[in-house]
Amino acid sequence: MDSAKDTKRLSIFSIHVHPDGSRIATGGLDAKVRIWSTKPIINPASERSNRPPKSLCTLSMHTGPVLTVRWAHSGRWLASGSDDEIIMIWDLDPSSRGKVFGSNEINIENWKPMKRLPGHESDVVDIAWAPDDRYLASVGLDSKVIIWCGYTLGKYPHERIRKLDQHNGFVKGVCFDPVGEFMATQSDDKTVKIWRTTDWGLEAEVTKPFEDSPGSTFFRRLSWSPDGAHITASNATNNRGFVFIAAVITRGLWTSEISLVGHENTVEVASYNPHIFLRNPDSPLATSNICSVVALGADDRSISIWQTKTARPLIVAREVFERQIMDLSWSRDGLTLYAASSDGTIAVFDFDAAELEGIAPYIAQTQYLHKFGFVPPSVPEGYSHGTKYGDDSAPTASRITPPPSPNPRAASQSTQSGFGTTAVNGCEYINRLVAKKSTKKRVQPVLMSSIPSAATAPPSRELPPVELRPQASKPKPKPASPSVSPVPSMRGFDADIEMGGPMDMEVPIDSLEQSPEMGRGKRKASVLDDELPVQPRTLGGGMPRESVSVREIASRGERWEPPRLLHAPDALPSPAILTYLSAKVDGSEDVLEARNSEGAGSTEVLFVSGKQTQWLDYLPSPVVGLTASMSFCAVALQDGSVSVYSHTGRRIMPTLSLGSPCAMISSCKTALLLLTASGKLSCINVKSQSVYFPPTTVDSLLSRPNCTILSATIRPNGAPVIQCSTGVTYSFDPQLCSWIKLSERWWAEGSDVWQSRQRVNKDIVASIEGAISAIAGTTEHRERPEWWSTALTLGHLESKIHAAKVLESPSEYKQALLLYAKKIADEGFRAKGEELIRDLFGPVYWRPGRDDCWCPTVVGMPKRDLLREVLSLFARSKTLTKLALDWQDTLKKATNDEIA
Repeated sequence: MDSAKDTKRLSIFSIHVHPDGSRIATGGLDAKVRIWSTKPIINPASERSNRPPKSLCTLSMHTGPVLTVRWAHSGRWLASGSDDEIIMIWDLDPSSRGKVFGSNEINIENWKPMKRLPGHESDVVDIAWAPDDRYLASVGLDSKVIIWCGYTLGKYPHERIRKLDQHNGFVKGVCFDPVGEFMATQSDDKTVKIWRTTDWGLEAEVTKPFEDSPGSTFFRRLSWSPDGAHITASNATNNRGFVFIAAVITRGLWTSEISLVGHENTVEVASYNPHIFLRNPDSPLATSNICSVVALGADDRSISIWQTKTARPLIVAREVFERQIMDLSWSRDGLTLYAASSDGTIAVFDFDAAELEGIAPYIAQTQYLHKFGFVPPSVPEGYSHGTKYGDDSAPTASRITPPPSPNPRAASQSTQSGFGTTAVNGCEYINRLVAKKSTKKRVQPVLMSSIPSAATAPPSRELPPVELRPQASKPKPKPASPSVSPVPSMRGFDADIEMGGPMDMEVPIDSLEQSPEMGRGKRKASVLDDELPVQPRTLGGGMPRESVSVREIASRGERWEPPRLLHAPDALPSPAILTYLSAKVDGSEDVLEARNSEGAGSTEVLFVSGKQTQWLDYLPSPVVGLTASMSFCAVALQDGSVSVYSHTGRRIMPTLSLGSPCAMISSCKTALLLLTASGKLSCINVKSQSVYFPPTTVDSLLSRPNCTILSATIRPNGAPVIQCSTGVTYSFDPQLCSWIKLSERWWAEGSDVWQSRQRVNKDIVASIEGAISAIAGTTEHRERPEWWSTALTLGHLESKIHAAKVLESPSEYKQALLLYAKKIADEGFRAKGEELIRDLFGPVYWRPGRDDCWCPTVVGMPKRDLLREVLSLFARSKTLTKLALDWQDTLKKATNDEIA
């Protein structure tokens, strides 16, 4: 380690435990890979005797910060990646040791650089070994994923199997399926992509929990559960980016319906315990009896440990470090968790087997994974390394001679049974958490950083031991200890979906008192009484909800009149002033209310939940309209101003002055629509506080006689939807700077796919057609030309495709496209079919950045994936079979070229 005189600690970006548990490797800002013995870290007696030494080796071949280190499953090799764009493979050299060049450090053992893997064009951020070390995957800030052959690393030349470039942002995390069938990568393009290891094709893309995830994190390290059933991905969010979560993605469905909630900042890393666990240890191994344990590290300096059978975390360690957590790694026995931070320290969490109840041996995992039936490719000739640590069939070359392996179980029982501080030579401090099982209420421990990478000054005070253990049925009160700070609540941590019965943990701390009179698990009143469910204080909070009769009142003050230059038929009617207005918050039972006084009283706006007022505000002018989405609330006043609030009552935007009162106001997620009585339309992104397009006027929509606007709503992408009494629905296209028709009742005259019935439908285009049908009435039957129905059906479907694209409705876009392709095939219109194929296929030799006039995706779906389904329809037709077969061959060749 560094000299004790140098108290400056450099960031540690990665940590990983050797499969035999004897070593850990770390990489950091000093551009060095360091290998440490774990025995003196876990066993204080070993640290005092310096046998074995804590620092085993320092490797300094990288020329930039080391961002990731990972041991091979065989334990023979260590891979490291750096922002020097290089991956190094290290192998133990038993015959070499000595002084580190340019330093006073002594290498107890030496690891030589066996292979240098260039190929990335920017920082290498994460790497992962496939099961049996069959592949090595690396990802980086060049947005590339590179797959290396694990069997040829010991030979020359090495083999780079594939380069995957489908990500559109920095790739910051990679992991392999324990079955060996898939690989997952996570990127700043806000997706998790699942790849098949058989052909390295894209199996699935997951976007739902990541749309609003911040791109400022160092890493997006994800982890695959040892039973192969789930991926836990970091840097996900709920509630439009306001709630930080880890997303649990289900295998096969590739959707995320489970969220691990509670961290107060971005989750940086997820790491599964390598063992599967049995829900009931007395029951046989079966899918219904299996669960997993996963640890999360976040930028809030906290670590949480979850078990998939419970909806709350087993352990929450708050403020473990001074800065964010960069990496986590479990020992192979599943009982020790190592964490690394950018503050230059690591921390160790050590558990007894009884704490992680139901831990199953590795043979159980091997047996369970056989149920997937995946058969990996055969082992190539010249296989150069062992399979897995602990496999007796592994070649002797894959074995290394470790320093004496630690015995953490014995050490925890005989030398230290709590979380404390041990000083060695005045410069090394170890903080440990030993968990004991309890079926009672949890109180989460406050942990501080441990295992500094360089010498640090002694702390100002020593923390007393903290032990997690079962509590006696009638504990005696203990005097409060001034050295223990109040313990924060764990109620903020929860899983969105209940996954089983609770498993509670408890930490008896001197400052927490219990009394038999208070009942089981209750505490006396103390400094921790903020744990009790007390209603938080808010502006106007707690006021009872009063009913108000709704009636129109005379306007107060000067009423807005349209400018003289604006023709009266073109102006929208001025909104009436009512005594009471309300708007329900999307997706909840909360209500935004406004109350206008009939006399000289004040105008107030209230946010109500149930029968209680959560907050209120007073406004200078009567309210004429309001709206509430899941992200914000907006209130429009008679004087033409608009106030925007968060759900806590905070004004999150400046007060808007529109010049005339809002005739219509609408919201959806973070989008806000304002249509004034003068006919000016504004569509605003409240989250970014910007407009989707410059304000425009609806005068052109009202040019027809007796035309009025029936409704004005907005889509999440900011597209307005204006329904007129003439049976036409419009939207504004910012790229064309023009109003466009989304749909009109003209298509009902002869289209075979017109939605003639009004129904409750989540699909926006179908809802628009249903609303038009409701106001259009019936049409008289007339003689039509021969091609009438075919022409209107094709025209209607083409219009519907454009509408679904403008409104960003992927399901309706795909549905309309396939109906359109089927109609073309049924009619045998070869020219239309070939033009559609070319539009979806794009340039034959297209590559990202070469041809900007063609986009490979539409409404979030790859065009060539849609083309495959269109060609499948054409291939089954009687007239376009040959065309489909020719293009299927072309598409296959283009896909193979992309993969190569």
